[in-house]
Amino acid sequence: MTAVEEQLGTIAVCPADRLIPGRGVAALLPDGRQVAVFRTTSDEYYGLSNVDPFGKAAVLSRGIIGDSAGVPTVSSPLLKQRFDLRTGVCLDDESVRIRVYEVRVIDGVVHIRP
Repeated sequence: MTAVEEQLGTIAVCPADRLIPGRGVAALLPDGRQVAVFRTTSDEYYGLSNVDPFGKAAVLSRGIIGDSAGVPTVSSPLLKQRFDLRTGVCLDDESVRIRVYEVRVIDGVVHIRP
């Protein structure tokens, strides 16, 4: 663990320039949780649980990033439910919410707060 990670309570994922705008990647946390990390085309970074609560598979990092009335979203590649990247709320069934992770870019490296 680096001094930055220790001080901020974060985990380094990868260099920010390795993330393609408009795409997501999966990151495995030390405790086994999977996080889907997204970089939008406007260079915003988001983190959600990678597990689709409807399909019960770790696939959200492969979803399609979009926008719904100004809300940044990811659509599951399985059943196409849309999730708000900021809050984790499913826009198609607001009773469903997935975990959101804080994502920050520090000195060119993407960090997640577990």
